[in-house]
Amino acid sequence: MSRIITMPTSPNFVQSTFRLNYTVATSASPFSGKTKTQEFDRVFWEADVQTPPMNRSTFSEWQAWITRLKGGVNHFQFADPDALTNTGTYGAATLKTASRVTNASVTLSFATNTITAGANTLGSNVVGDYIHVSGAHNAENNGTHKITTATSATVVVVDTDLTTESNTASCTVDDNVKGAEGLNLTADSNSSSGTIKQGDYLAVLSSTSDVDSNPVQYLLVTEDATASGSNPVKYGVRTQPKLRTSPTNGTRVRFTSPKGRFRLNDNSVEWTANRSSIYTLSFSCHEVI
Repeated sequence: MSRIITMPTSPNFVQSTFRLNYTVATSASPFSGKTKTQEFDRVFWEADVQTPPMNRSTFSEWQAWITRLKGGVNHFQFADPDALTNTGTYGAATLKTASRVTNASVTLSFATNTITAGANTLGSNVVGDYIHVSGAHNAENNGTHKITTATSATVVVVDTDLTTESNTASCTVDDNVKGAEGLNLTADSNSSSGTIKQGDYLAVLSSTSDVDSNPVQYLLVTEDATASGSNPVKYGVRTQPKLRTSPTNGTRVRFTSPKGRFRLNDNSVEWTANRSSIYTLSFSCHEVI
């Protein structure tokens, strides 16, 4: 069974490459040249890092840590080394997922930027929320949409260019679900507030109650979040990559010092040292899916 082995926190890395890997199939017509793409679920973060030179007494902690990982067997919590502190001003350690729409079978119509539901499905949504649609006939109408105007419980205007489609039955409208590219959240408490900025990171955790529970997915905020209301504040946050799972309503999402769960790329570990016993360590790792 894999274990979480705590990585040393000091010194920080002097060089890092941090990247997000997508799995996309591409096919091009030999006649028209038109290209089609298909995204798959295998999306993960990856990093290459290097420590600064350290004397043996300092390096021994890193040496012990990386050998305890046993190659790719055990895991560790890790974050983008040059973005350990978020730029937003949100004032609590965590937020909570907050599902504001769930209808597994509803008739939907689409026109320009407007989605119309055949039932009172959208009454709890606010401007800035993200809804995730499936079951529409046109691919452009499925996926994640940001609400720009909450007209009524049956009508919303979104930021997506939609394809006209009328009265399609058995559609699903949901949020905070696998495949979504946005999160609907609430502040951790009535006194928590502040901004969440593009370039900030979030970590979806494994618990609805434990603010220090293990991370499930590491996410990048790709647009300044929309905040509304109070007691508590509601947030709509656009994120990448897509959610890999559907978190339980009320799941904690870490804002302060968020980390993902990673493992080493290689099953062999090594370090370098010079004649003065000055050590350096380089390794590559990827997010656990």
